[in-house]
Amino acid sequence: MATTTAQTTAHLVTPTGGPRRLRPHPDRLLPADPATRAVARELYDGIRDLPIVSPHGHVPAAWLAEDAAFRDPTSLLVTPDHYVTRLMHAQGVPLDRLGVGRGPLSEAESREAFRLLCAGWRTYRGTAVRHWLEHTLAHVLDVDVEPSAATADAVYDQVADRIAAPDLRPRALYDRFGLSVLATTDDPTDDLRHHRALAADPSWRGRVVPTFRPDAYVEVRRSDWPDAVTRLGAVADVDTATYAGWIAAMEARRSYFQEHGATSTDHSHRDARAEPLERSVAERLYARAVAGAVTPDEADALRRDLLFQMARMASEDGLVMTLHPAVARDHHPGTRDRYGADVGADIPVGVEFTDALRPVLGAFGTNPRFQLVVFTIDETVYSRELAPLAGFYPSLYVGAPWWFLDAPEAMTRFRSAVTETTGFTRTAGFVDDTRAFLSIPARHDTARRVDAAYLARLVAEHRLDLDEAHEVAHDLTVVNPREAFRL
Repeated sequence: MATTTAQTTAHLVTPTGGPRRLRPHPDRLLPADPATRAVARELYDGIRDLPIVSPHGHVPAAWLAEDAAFRDPTSLLVTPDHYVTRLMHAQGVPLDRLGVGRGPLSEAESREAFRLLCAGWRTYRGTAVRHWLEHTLAHVLDVDVEPSAATADAVYDQVADRIAAPDLRPRALYDRFGLSVLATTDDPTDDLRHHRALAADPSWRGRVVPTFRPDAYVEVRRSDWPDAVTRLGAVADVDTATYAGWIAAMEARRSYFQEHGATSTDHSHRDARAEPLERSVAERLYARAVAGAVTPDEADALRRDLLFQMARMASEDGLVMTLHPAVARDHHPGTRDRYGADVGADIPVGVEFTDALRPVLGAFGTNPRFQLVVFTIDETVYSRELAPLAGFYPSLYVGAPWWFLDAPEAMTRFRSAVTETTGFTRTAGFVDDTRAFLSIPARHDTARRVDAAYLARLVAEHRLDLDEAHEVAHDLTVVNPREAFRL
């Protein structure tokens, strides 16, 4: 039977004919059972207004250093958020129509992309993205009508008016969101001038710290790796034509980042293995890699050695090492060629940790200077590998669910999988991992609600006392992330 226009748009209006109101329920994500919900509500009320500790994210430091008004609703809410754009792409919307890979949009282009988001609102039903978008629109931007094809222009106009106001500039939002620390993600060759500008600004009272992200200089298989290490050497003023030069350059840049407030390094590779080579073998493979003559297997062996060297440096300089493998990057070649990396075409894969981390943990796992936070988007390893590892090694924290797993059901599965083996103290606290600045409080709020719901169940089952649950909720929110990332 053919679908009529009236049928396809009926969900957009209330019985009275007006647009559906956007009113996130105050008890969203809390348990359905009334008694357990009451406990969860009490626990959530105790943590909802605590400061936000954001130890891993991708908001540019330039936004806070320059404190300029955001350009338009689309470049703020749509284009930089690959959670949003990938689902629209799955519905057949080309990424360039959402502003991806296009640079600054005209007002007409921005408005058209925003209309696509609103017309596709039903796409996000049941997803974590829906929670984040609703929270952002309702609680940050004061939008009270549900996005739809019919309301798109009105919502766009309201958002455009709001983001032009002084209280919606980046520094005002930093204060309004209750951020106590915000970590950025930075290339080792970055001069960190925006971090320096913030540190030198007497009017700035916040804390923004860089994070050392050396993947481009460790991932030897990349076609641009030789050029990358040459650039690294130029910035570090070290000859990186040799293996020893690479190590010296990395040590110099890590020190530079620490001087500018960095507390951690960030690493993402297809697998988690970090394993040293004999020095002569490493030097030979490095020379072949610089010349562009290394084989794929040799490149992997050298990459694992270089990652081991990063762990060795961490055991000496105290920078926390964070590792998040198990991602097939840029799964669709055509999308990578047209739009570049990090536009939502990454797909989770399986990963193994027990044997992969044995060399690193054998060398540094009981070293008090060494600290490792391991994230994954392979849920199968939580109870089998990561929780038992963290339950023995004092250096290892299990990273909270992130990326594809930073969703309510997945967060609950995480707590159930790891808690009975390693408790709460060996988990690292929530990370928002986002480029979408306005969604930071929404993402942390989701995590706080889910943790409150999980703890409420333990209280209801007499597995925790209520006062213990309050302590755990507080620690998961503000203590664990500070300890895990040495903030």
